Amino acid sequence: MPDTKKVSNLREENVTYLNQILPVKESFDIIQRDLYIGGRVASFYFIDGFTKDEVLLKIMDSFLKVTPEDMPNDAASFSRICIPYAEVDVYGDFDEVLRNILSGVTCLFIDGYEACIAIDCRTYPARSVEEPDKDKSLRGSRDGFVETIVFNTALMRRRIRDPQLIMEMVEIGDSSRTDVAICYIKDRVDKELLNTVSKRIKSIRTDALRMNQQSLAECLFKRKWYNPFPKFKFTERPDTAAVCLLEGKVVILVDNSPSAMILPTSIFDMIEEANDYYFPTLTNIYLKIARALITIMTVFLTPLFLLFMQNLNWLPEVFAFVAIKDTVNIPLIFQLLLLEIAIDGLRLAAMNTPSMLSTPLSVIAGLVMGEFSVQSGWFNAEVMLYMAFVAVANYTQPNFELGYALKFMRLELLILTAVFNWAGFAAGCIIIICSICFNKTLSGRNYLNVKLN
Repeated sequence: MPDTKKVSNLREENVTYLNQILPVKESFDIIQRDLYIGGRVASFYFIDGFTKDEVLLKIMDSFLKVTPEDMPNDAASFSRICIPYAEVDVYGDFDEVLRNILSGVTCLFIDGYEACIAIDCRTYPARSVEEPDKDKSLRGSRDGFVETIVFNTALMRRRIRDPQLIMEMVEIGDSSRTDVAICYIKDRVDKELLNTVSKRIKSIRTDALRMNQQSLAECLFKRKWYNPFPKFKFTERPDTAAVCLLEGKVVILVDNSPSAMILPTSIFDMIEEANDYYFPTLTNIYLKIARALITIMTVFLTPLFLLFMQNLNWLPEVFAFVAIKDTVNIPLIFQLLLLEIAIDGLRLAAMNTPSMLSTPLSVIAGLVMGEFSVQSGWFNAEVMLYMAFVAVANYTQPNFELGYALKFMRLELLILTAVFNWAGFAAGCIIIICSICFNKTLSGRNYLNVKLN
């Protein structure tokens, strides 16, 4: 439960109470600094590493020049008259005080003032706003979101200088107290969607957002395990997030997460990428059509190949060359499933390989495994070719979760086709269509943007 004790006008009493809660002596980074301001004893509390030393030094230097005659009667007047800094607040209860101290804000207690003065001169460790690796653009800006929420809101505010742009901050988690920003343009947003998102976020009761944005997504919408299609769109590009805001969507930022969550979501939003906004209309349409066709091929290419290999009499004469002519030592379905797992294994190995070795090792692994697995009789060359296309084509769409959802649909089609032949293939297609049509998102609509009850 939050602490509702009020701040006393006795500095000694406030310090004693705070030192009972905060491990000032045990933790080296929680610092208490005492000094005299205008003839009164004062105590600073701050987190080492979260404070701008130069700013705090200048503020303390100005305090040392305050005389007893200059001291106002209350903390609010002191914050207005004696503190040469912009971001200053006054708090009267310890729940707010503790939250601010642990967030990096410098808190000041002065003997005789029945309130705490919070000076927000914090700075968070942050990397540069470089372009994300996964979502690159051939043209346009080269910046990306970082793990500091204030930097992320600034990147969007820089692009949208509209007074209607609202960035509402809330806290989630009793222990973590993670900052979450709900961003929208007031005169463009869907009010019903905004109310739904705000109510759900503010009603979340959890100890901590352990995995930041993913934990928030799980709290907002309990996904059904049998439908792998993602409920949210994520982007690490501030220009993409800004465009979505201008389209009337809601963008959610979570502190410590370098990506934005975008609502509402449809299948058309999922397959969009940053390049779609930077090219002329004709080029844009062509790229979207090409990406959609390739995405469809990644799902149906290998199941269709398996279906025709099981029913060679269905194969048109003009496509007779695709039939396997070599000896099939291992059933096709097992070849395809083994390669699906092997591709994921190579991907995981590349992620965990040092960057200077990843390229040569990937080339060696691909050449050696591809060549000798065919020569040794484990796999047929045609199967290797089609699976290589699927592996590469998965990277044509930027959404990682959607890629795995399509992979699960492909595996389902392969297994059903292998077991039940054409009937299994037809049933698998129906399952895929139903998974998309009845995939209800947070907005109450499905992937085709149709309202569901």
